[in-house]
This record gives sequence, structure tokens and C-alpha cells, in this order.
Amino acid sequence: MDAHCLCRIEDVPDGGALAVGQSGTEAGVVVVRRGERVWAYRNRCPHFSVPLDFDPGLVITYEAQVIMCAHHSALFRFEDGLCIDGPCAGACLDAVAVKLVDGKVMRSDVA
Repeated sequence: MDAHCLCRIEDVPDGGALAVGQSGTEAGVVVVRRGERVWAYRNRCPHFSVPLDFDPGLVITYEAQVIMCAHHSALFRFEDGLCIDGPCAGACLDAVAVKLVDGKVMRSDVA
């Protein structure tokens, strides 16, 4: 797969999330999906800068609307990464620019 390809859209459950690209101290990216729409965020909660997943790759979502930080239950909207509940309410996840190309979720923020 292309180096800028994070995953295939079908790798991400509809209404769910998938953490990809984590290695050592590199945070990786969380890809979220609702239907044919995808968003991506750096896998770091703004509260204490911890990964959003407790078990590597397993990111909790609710009702295809929010991502939940596994460490302290902060809730982040799919569309903009805004924390709507939890210890970092009002803060945002760091967005990663992506686009969907031929069924692949591609980073569009790298050359």
C-alpha cells in the first residue's frame, strides 16, 4: 500500500474507529468513519497527552457520533474532534487531513 495510505475504508467499522500507524513513541492516527465519510486525528488525548486507545488499535465509539478516550472517558465528536464531555471539555483532538481515494483513506497533509 502507498506510504500515505492509512487504511482501506472497509477496515474501519461504519460508525467506528481504528487506530493505525502507532510505533514506539510515535502517536499514530485514529481514523473514524460514518458511512462514506472519514475523519482522522492524532492518537493523543489533549488531557495528559495519552493515547485514545487502551488496547492498541481498539478505539471506543458511541452511536457513530463520538470517540471516547479509554483512559478517562472524554468524548470527542467525529466531525471536528471537539471534546464535548470529560476532563478536557472544550479542547480538540489534533486533526490529520485525509481524503478517500479508490476506497483508501489517504493522508493529504504530507507531500
